[in-house]
Amino acid sequence: MKQFLLHDVRLSQYFIIIFSLAVVIEVLLPNTKFDPGALTLFSVNSFLYGFYIAPILSTQKARIEELHRIVRLEANAIFAMVLLVKPLPKTLRNSIQGMFIDYVDSLVKHRSPEASEKLYERLISFCIEYKGSHKDDIDKLLEKLVANQINRTNFTMQRANRVYSNEWVIMLVLFSITAFFVAVMDAGHGLGYQLLAALLLTGLSMLMVILIKFSTLSHKKAKEIWNPYKKLMESHFYRID
Repeated sequence: MKQFLLHDVRLSQYFIIIFSLAVVIEVLLPNTKFDPGALTLFSVNSFLYGFYIAPILSTQKARIEELHRIVRLEANAIFAMVLLVKPLPKTLRNSIQGMFIDYVDSLVKHRSPEASEKLYERLISFCIEYKGSHKDDIDKLLEKLVANQINRTNFTMQRANRVYSNEWVIMLVLFSITAFFVAVMDAGHGLGYQLLAALLLTGLSMLMVILIKFSTLSHKKAKEIWNPYKKLMESHFYRID
């Protein structure tokens, strides 16, 4: 169910679903006229909600852009490493390329550097243990493999840079209070006012949905992170994008 909600349901579908629920809520819930004190509380809470969620959304968006950059850097590094082994004898070359294929395929399949750690270690171990006549070329490959560890480390760090649980608690409290006021507030008579209130309630909810998708890397933009790896596999290491 979690996989379905995060990856299979699109933001446009969430908008329609949430807006439909918001319209039902506005029609069924009794409206309330708030006194000035309650309206002040609503205004302060709304400000805090926007003030708190805006930088977190920006940080998560920047995180996805940084992951794009890191993946492209590693894809370029892998492209260069495979080019380095092209002049080697066929048997040796195919053996190394096979290990790179396994590694990149694991990255695309599991979308996690941790899941492909052993496959990367296999490449490094092969280079360290190699004692054949092409030792110089393999040593150059080893240097590039070690240098690429920076990209893998940065990737792992950015993946871990999610929204923390205490931040979710604060945002959920602020969101719940704001949404409650919007849902029961008597903004005026007529269908138009109810639709406006439903749209406002939908907008507040969509901010939370977008943040969840950013944080879990299930947003459409986050799914494109893996495209350089996919292009490497599809082109047999001849193209990145």
